[in-house]
Amino acid sequence: MVSAAAEAFRRTYNPETVRLSGPDVGVVVAYFVAILAVGAFSMWRANRGTVSGYFLAGRSMTFIPLGASLFVSNIGTEHFIGLAGSGAANGISVGAWEFNAILLLQLLGWIFIPVYIACGTYTMPEYLNKRFGGTRLRVYFAVLSLILYIFTKCSGDLFTGALFIQQSLRWDLYLSIFVLVLITGILTMTGGLTAVIYTDTLQALLMVGGGLTLMGIAFTKVGGYDGMVRGYKTSMTNETFRIPNATCHEPDPNAFRMLREADDDYMPWPGFLLGQTPGSIWYWCADQVIVQRLLAAKSVSHAKGATLMAGFIKILPLFMMVMPGMISRILFADEVACVDKDICYTVCQSYAGCTNIAYPRLVLGIMPEGLRGLMMAVMIAALMSDLDSIFNSASTLFTIDIYKRIRKNASVKEQLIVGRVFILVMIGVSIAWVPILKETQGGQVFIYIQEITNYLAPPFAAVFLLAILVPRVNEKGAFWSLMIALIAGVTRMVLVFVYYDSGDCLRPDPRPDIIKNFHYMYFSLFITVMTAVLAIGISLATGKPNPKYIHRTTFWTRFQKAIPQDSKSVENQKGYDNPALSPDDIALQERSEVKKVKGDMEPKKVYRDPGLDKGQSPSDLEEDITCKGRALQLACGFGGKDASEEEERAMQAHLEKVSELKQNSTAQIVLNIGLVVILLCGAGLYFFWSYWQYKP
Repeated sequence: MVSAAAEAFRRTYNPETVRLSGPDVGVVVAYFVAILAVGAFSMWRANRGTVSGYFLAGRSMTFIPLGASLFVSNIGTEHFIGLAGSGAANGISVGAWEFNAILLLQLLGWIFIPVYIACGTYTMPEYLNKRFGGTRLRVYFAVLSLILYIFTKCSGDLFTGALFIQQSLRWDLYLSIFVLVLITGILTMTGGLTAVIYTDTLQALLMVGGGLTLMGIAFTKVGGYDGMVRGYKTSMTNETFRIPNATCHEPDPNAFRMLREADDDYMPWPGFLLGQTPGSIWYWCADQVIVQRLLAAKSVSHAKGATLMAGFIKILPLFMMVMPGMISRILFADEVACVDKDICYTVCQSYAGCTNIAYPRLVLGIMPEGLRGLMMAVMIAALMSDLDSIFNSASTLFTIDIYKRIRKNASVKEQLIVGRVFILVMIGVSIAWVPILKETQGGQVFIYIQEITNYLAPPFAAVFLLAILVPRVNEKGAFWSLMIALIAGVTRMVLVFVYYDSGDCLRPDPRPDIIKNFHYMYFSLFITVMTAVLAIGISLATGKPNPKYIHRTTFWTRFQKAIPQDSKSVENQKGYDNPALSPDDIALQERSEVKKVKGDMEPKKVYRDPGLDKGQSPSDLEEDITCKGRALQLACGFGGKDASEEEERAMQAHLEKVSELKQNSTAQIVLNIGLVVILLCGAGLYFFWSYWQYKP
């Protein structure tokens, strides 16, 4: 039964007064034309008919597009919507994730990426195969990563992006999802990683420019930073005063403190620094979506430069996403901070709360005509950049690490088609999960994503750190420690979904103590330490790993030259399971063997894509076909710019040069200075917003 307050609110609430106008839609259309033009150009320019060309952009990218792509592939609509929504609900604390990323990006650039490049990996599961041997770690990590993509990243992006369109155009939520998926899917499926990175560069400029514009207008509306501080403390809906003895919908008294006391329900400082960090290490240092960008770098120096560039840009989200969300609560408290669940459903079609509409409500409420269309384009850019990154990386994982295990002789054409079909399956499951996502964590989608991630991902952060830094850890230790951690994580996650009701202003939290009093960040710390201890203990009890699994796969052995003697036998030289060889090396070897059969006694090493059958070149895929068939192949990613034999040899030489990890001395000095500066900035921002600036 709808409450009387909700009925009264519905009579006065007119959602048609806050929607995009004709000129706004024109700006959005112009954006689509520009972004599709960039995608078409990169599709024509790229060699998309090979696995390395489609998935790793030929490893030819410089630090500027890579840094932009790192930023926008992370900053999707779940950040614009989620960070602003959590800012409206709890203040600046959610910005701690962005400052954490500043530091962990450098861990990726200086510790992890040199190892990944040195051992010639294409995917993160493949790295585990090279480092530990066997296949079970590789397959398990690929499957778990895909599960996390579906239930956190993909579903979160689809929901938050569609929410913005729903608020702007008053379309049905699922119609909005369909339109966004269609456009993003076309861009990703046709262009591969090259299209993703080039369009990400354009979108980064649009996202930062639009976000800073809204930030400036918003601060002007409330009288600057001091006006925001004063206004937020009193930003309560009128319904708050009608609920006796209730304070849970009042503004958080610690709203302007980032890291808080150890027993804080929202942001305990030990829980965040020690417990949240492992989940973030998985995301920034071992997640295919992020790492795949840097694997496309033309050198290790450009990879490090990209992490520095992305780190400096990550300073901005606190000011252009979190604080505008707080301002939205000040200006539109009755909608953003709604108390009555029926009123909330009227506003945003969710009973859990409407803080998620803080950003779109601010855009539609304060920006002039035309600029609203610009911000609509910004949100679509954020959604598309995040989704195209997820689609490309997920198809890479599924194709190379799962499907290739099942169909060992699959042709490159088959692999590329399977990768695209998997994208459609992933989208379908993600859409089905949206109704559950929007009712969890009090409507705070960003916190939902972090909590689910922290139940499953931290054990892999422990394993990757041990793999990189502790050569003594072996496959048995890594695998069985992960299995035990999986049982613990899934048990906790199931309990959370069973006892999802956390109460409200009128009812106390009915959940068991093990859930409500054991913060998910502390649980993350628990399973991380447990995984590390078990992995080391089991490894010490089961013998040293074979030296061939340490060759160029750890931080201490990344500069090794010679292949260990144990890995030189013929049976170890073939197949994807050999940790000493990259897929490119395997392809070269197979190509040489084919030429020997043809009578070429001195075969030349010619670069060949690892997905091709023996003797098959990328140009063999371009057969005499009808115009209709050629158009279908172009849409599926075949064709484009083919490489000559001379260009293929040059590509192989380039790949070998990159794997040597050589750096210009001047570049190395500049990069190390930049590293010191960004680390000091990150630590200083934490201190300032947690202690120095805070005034109770």
